[in-house]
Amino acid sequence: MGAVKKNHLEAKRLKRRNGKKFPTQEAEVFDREKHRKKKSKLQVPVDSEVLMRHSRGQRLNLAGVKTNVHKVREMRKDINIEYATEQAARTEILLDEDHGYLEADKGENTTDISQKEITEHVDITTAAKHFSLALGFGPYRMRYTKNGTQLLVGGQRGHVAAFNWVQKKLLCEMNVMESVHDVTWLMNQTMFAVAQKDWVHVYDSKGVEVHCVKTMHRSLRLEYLPYHFLLNSASENGFLSWIDISIGQSVANYNARMGKLTVMTQNPWNAVTCTGGSKGVVSMWSPMVRDPLAKMLCHPVQLTAIAVDPRGNHMATAALDKKVKIWDIRQLEGPLETYHLNTPASGIDLSQRGLMGLSMGNVCEIYRRSTEESGKGSMSPYIRQRTDGSISNLRFCPYEDILGVATEKGFTSLIVPGSGEPNFDTFEANPYQSKTQRREEEVHSLLDKVPAEFIALNPNQIDEVDVPSAKARLEAKVKLLTLKPPKIDFEPRARTGVSKAKRIKIKQNVKDARLREAVKELREIKQTILEQEKKSETPAIDEPTSVLDRFKTKKVKK
Repeated sequence: MGAVKKNHLEAKRLKRRNGKKFPTQEAEVFDREKHRKKKSKLQVPVDSEVLMRHSRGQRLNLAGVKTNVHKVREMRKDINIEYATEQAARTEILLDEDHGYLEADKGENTTDISQKEITEHVDITTAAKHFSLALGFGPYRMRYTKNGTQLLVGGQRGHVAAFNWVQKKLLCEMNVMESVHDVTWLMNQTMFAVAQKDWVHVYDSKGVEVHCVKTMHRSLRLEYLPYHFLLNSASENGFLSWIDISIGQSVANYNARMGKLTVMTQNPWNAVTCTGGSKGVVSMWSPMVRDPLAKMLCHPVQLTAIAVDPRGNHMATAALDKKVKIWDIRQLEGPLETYHLNTPASGIDLSQRGLMGLSMGNVCEIYRRSTEESGKGSMSPYIRQRTDGSISNLRFCPYEDILGVATEKGFTSLIVPGSGEPNFDTFEANPYQSKTQRREEEVHSLLDKVPAEFIALNPNQIDEVDVPSAKARLEAKVKLLTLKPPKIDFEPRARTGVSKAKRIKIKQNVKDARLREAVKELREIKQTILEQEKKSETPAIDEPTSVLDRFKTKKVKK
């Protein structure tokens, strides 16, 4: 203690002798920001458009912050945000991978270029990604994982196989001895779901059955919501079902009243399920609402295919009227583009770079959408490929220039230059993910799990405040708290043998009794309001809280 006191006194003497003040926290923050700006001036300036693309908004107005501690804290936070924005803008120079397209000479068309010619002029690694599998248990359905490394195929006659299509490494292969209508991966390549004849079955990567979901009866289509851990199914009876695979409980199961559901997809932006009906109407569903959130009349006839791009901005629909329409799904208005085909499209998919793949019988065509300002540009085929059998399912592979085509006789992998995103975010989807990284991703995704109640048409409205409703509730609360007991008008009946003084006494007694009841009732209402406010301000500490409490089912008050 003596040494500490001595050092403190020496510091005081030095302070008096030099006549300098010790720097405050605010001065330290300002010096730090001045040093950062001086350092940034010496570096190459960053383009303002790139900075705006990575911007997180303006600085916080510190006029309403009272204490210096909180001011310094917010200033440090703003400085770190600006530094992160500048660094993110500077790292764009490292994203040198570019997407390329096929370019034909004058007088030629890219549709005349066959897959054989493409494989001859690309590198060995890309050429190995074009292959065909002759399988005899079709028609097949297929699905890629989120990072695009694993492939899952399922034939209608019971054949199910999962493998790494890049390394040609088989994970599992089996015959479930039942009809298979659809397949999908779950959180990663360790589990997948198969819609079989009666129920939806869940298998692990070795082909061992883990669970049988009997709440999903006779399902025809499956979708998985990765951020909500929800498995979504559409049945031939017209029922839509959602089940939380993290806790194994059913979230919702109700009749969509649309008959047999064979056209279904999900919007990756807001996790809303889109289904196509026989009347040409696209309905958008949430597990928390029994009625559709929105309906769009897209075609006058039955829909045959529907797809939403990975960003959730545009939706493509195809119907029996031999038309394909592109919609801005955020505005729910008229179509942006309308194209006419020779035959109705049976399948449709949109790539990460905006290419559109269509299947018409045994012909697969990839189109490049027009980028003209008018939105009425001509739609010309980019690549055309004919398969052995009729196409039952097609999907673009994420982060690869590959289109997977499932037919009634097997599977074909086509090279489509310019379809995949060349620059990927490893925190979102890592094609080169190791075993340790996969385990870490599972834990982080479980901790960041989004509740099913947040599924809405516009997810940005979740953090907004309903100002009119909040104001009305506040006014009603103030009015209730300042409410006075009502005036009581009571006049006793005139009876023979009762004097006037007695009647006045009875009247006063009744008024006092009713007044006491009214005061007691108002006091109880005020007390309940105040208790509710206290509970909302201070969290309950009776029960021990845990990080995994968010996965517990909510208790329903009876």
